[in-house]
Amino acid sequence: MIDDGTGLFTIGELARATGLTVRTIRYWSDEGVLVPVTRSTGGYRLYDASCAARLELIRTLRELGLGLDDVRKVLDGERTVAEVAAAHVTALDAQIRSLKVTRAVLSTVARRGSTAEEMTLMNKLARLSAAERARIVEDFTTEIFDGLDTADPDIRERLRYAPTDLPDDPTPEQVDAWVEIAEMMQDPEFRVLMRRMIEFNAADRGPDVPAGTSLWFMSRLVQLAGEALERGVAPEAPEAADLLRGLLGDADAAEVLTRLEAGSNIRVARYRQLWAVVAGLGPQAAYEAEFGWVVAALRARTAG
Repeated sequence: MIDDGTGLFTIGELARATGLTVRTIRYWSDEGVLVPVTRSTGGYRLYDASCAARLELIRTLRELGLGLDDVRKVLDGERTVAEVAAAHVTALDAQIRSLKVTRAVLSTVARRGSTAEEMTLMNKLARLSAAERARIVEDFTTEIFDGLDTADPDIRERLRYAPTDLPDDPTPEQVDAWVEIAEMMQDPEFRVLMRRMIEFNAADRGPDVPAGTSLWFMSRLVQLAGEALERGVAPEAPEAADLLRGLLGDADAAEVLTRLEAGSNIRVARYRQLWAVVAGLGPQAAYEAEFGWVVAALRARTAG
C-alpha cells in the first residue's frame, strides 16, 4: 500500500499482496476486467481494497476455466456464476467426449498399426457430430426404403433407429465398428444389396401381414436349421425337405432361396454385427451354419 494515507496500491504492491504477476494484473486491467480507481500524477495505475477483492474473484473464475468475456459478465452482473458454470460444464463435457474419442482412435491405430491415411479417415469419421451421423443413417435408410411402403415396419424401425452415435467413452472396438459402418452405408454397392433385400421383403408382404412377421420367420428358420443340425439331418435328405415344407408351405423354393441368399449375405451379416458392437451388445451370432444348412436344403429341392 502506498504510504500516503490514501489506502491505494500500485500494480506492483497489488501483485505482491495477491501473489499474481504484474504482467497478469496489467493484462486484466487492459482487458477491462480490473479497472484501477485512479492514476498517480506519474500516470501509474492505482487500486484500492475492493480491487484486491475483485482480483481474487477474477483469479478464481479464471482457474475454473472461464474466459475473460464471461468473467467480465459475471463481475458486471450480466450473468450469474451459476449460469456461466453451467455453460462451461456443457462445454467441458463436449471436450471430454472429444478427447475420449481421440483416445479411442489412437488406441485403435496403435493396435492395428494403421497407416497415416487410415488414421486420418478413422479420426474424421469418429469425430462426426451426432447430427452428421444421424444424417448418414437417414440418407441410407431413405434410399433403401424409398417407395417400398409394404416393407416390414419392424425392419424399417430397426435400421432407422440403430445407434447413430458413439458412446461417451468409446472402446477402440466401437470406434473401429462405427468407422466400418459409416463406410458401408456410404458404399453404393452395399446400398444396392440392402435395397434388393428390402424389395424382396416388400414383395412378400400383403397389406394385412402383421409387423414383425419377417423377423419371426427368420428366427423360426434359424431354429429349425439348428435343430436339424443337432440331429444330423443332411440338407439333401427327405426329412430336410419335409421340415422346409412345413415352414414354407407351397412357396416357390427357388424364390425363397433367392431372398434368403440376399438376406444372409456376408456383408449384411457383418453390418448387423457392427451395430451390435457400437450399441455395446457384445458379440452377436451370425448363424452362418444354420443359414448355410437352409440354403443347401433349398438348393437340393431346386436342383435339376
